[in-house]
Amino acid sequence: MTDIAHSVASDISGGAELSRSLKSRHVSMIAIGGIIGAGLFVGSSTTIHAAGPAAVFSFAIAGFIILLVMRMLSEMAIALEGVQTFPDFARAGLGHLPGFISGWLYWYFWVVVVAIEAIAGA
Repeated sequence: MTDIAHSVASDISGGAELSRSLKSRHVSMIAIGGIIGAGLFVGSSTTIHAAGPAAVFSFAIAGFIILLVMRMLSEMAIALEGVQTFPDFARAGLGHLPGFISGWLYWYFWVVVVAIEAIAGA
């Protein structure tokens, strides 16, 4: 056995060990972030390849609209203290029927999303 192999073998079997500072939740979040990032970039690349630069422009417009909607929701959340859910926002701003419809559509959305996620996960 050479001197280098002997010192490596003694380091592996002996006192020099790596510390395990990452918890399982950290590793889970890193994995989820990697999956989301990879899916986003792969999905975006095929869309950009098919549609060209207009896809980037439409992504930017959609992101700006989402930003505006989130700002409006935050303004409503500050202005209306008793409002806690999305249907309550619609009910306060538009009336009882839009709030009722918004609640059921929100429920339906999550039922469909859970099914799609289960299919995609399989």
